[in-house]
Amino acid sequence: MRRPGGWWRTKSTPEKVETYTRWSFHFFGVIEVFALGVSAYGRTGAGLATVLCLLVVAHAAVCMLVSSRALDWTRGRRPQPVRLMWTLVVVSAVVSATAVVIAERGPAGEVETAAGSVYGGVLCFAAGVITLGVSGRRRMVAVVGGFAVGAGLLTFPLEMPVLASVVLAGLVMVTGGFLAVTSIFSLWLLNAVYALDDAKETRARLAVAEERLRFGRDLHDVMGRNLAVIALKSELAVQLSRRGRPEAVEQMIEVQRIAQESQREVRDVVRGYREAALEVELAGARGVLTAAGITAKVTGETAGLPAEVQSALGWVVREATTNVLRHGDAKKVAVTVRMSGGRVVLTVENDGVAETTGDGPSAETADTAGSAHTGGSGGSGLAGLRERLSAVDGTLEAGPAGRGVFRLTAAVPLPDAAAGAALEVAS
Repeated sequence: MRRPGGWWRTKSTPEKVETYTRWSFHFFGVIEVFALGVSAYGRTGAGLATVLCLLVVAHAAVCMLVSSRALDWTRGRRPQPVRLMWTLVVVSAVVSATAVVIAERGPAGEVETAAGSVYGGVLCFAAGVITLGVSGRRRMVAVVGGFAVGAGLLTFPLEMPVLASVVLAGLVMVTGGFLAVTSIFSLWLLNAVYALDDAKETRARLAVAEERLRFGRDLHDVMGRNLAVIALKSELAVQLSRRGRPEAVEQMIEVQRIAQESQREVRDVVRGYREAALEVELAGARGVLTAAGITAKVTGETAGLPAEVQSALGWVVREATTNVLRHGDAKKVAVTVRMSGGRVVLTVENDGVAETTGDGPSAETADTAGSAHTGGSGGSGLAGLRERLSAVDGTLEAGPAGRGVFRLTAAVPLPDAAAGAALEVAS
């Protein structure tokens, strides 16, 4: 069964921030109900307090709906909620006018205080919420200013002094402006988080594109030179054959040899067996992860390791780093290289996976998913890494390693001489 709170752990960081922002706006409505509606019961009789509380609850419900739709509009999921915003304006005017009537015709005393709080409070909350659905500073200032002017005009039936009306309008301006600025800042922060997440994805795509360019350059270097030699020797063989010279056979034998050599070199390029220094890959992984805002810790010595071992483990580091950037939500990544029992063991741990449960992904499922994410077998993903490691008798294990932690472990046995040299360096 899924544990409580699992829905939260499965969300990405931008989705968590959006959920927090959305419920923060809803919490404004809860504050409005308790601060204006429920508090009325301590200021006046139960009947009038109930009327005021129901009015505030209705107004808070409309505010919650407008803030939710405005948030969706900001994220480009819905059209601008113009009708809902005008509905909120009308509801705010009705609630304020009703509060004015209650304050004017109701019993004298504390009921005027309760009705006055509802009158000014709903206008402040409405001004802060409606600014979520408009764009541009001028329009936002116009919304807050309009509610402040309206608050001052609605006080005339109460025959309040002009100074008191101006003070009330100023309070609505200040309080509504504060709520508006708070709401706008929350939206700005949410959009910034989404922009950073998009930048992270773009950085990962650029890393993949750079790797493709490197592959293309390597392939061009191999095939360009060899094909030019093959074309030249084939032309020479044709000329010699036309003249009946026996050297044509030797030239075609050379063409065959170069073609076979080209085939082997292309296979090496495709399978990624060209030299890849482990130390270089570790430094590159640290730089890329740090640039992505992920704390990267790399420990261990790589000196003295055979070239084929470094190449295989270098690819493990590269693939693991790409997976963290593209498919995880990690905050910390730890890469460790150590010698153990005549083997070099590379461990990559990150905290960017949700906690597995009874019906969640197992290690085997995570293994398969990791392979699929990076392209499957034949040169990418976990299957491709196992293929590379098998060439040096290495093994690969991947799966959850505790709460929210994913661990990838690659182990490669060392030749006796290399093991001794590596142990000496480590000591």
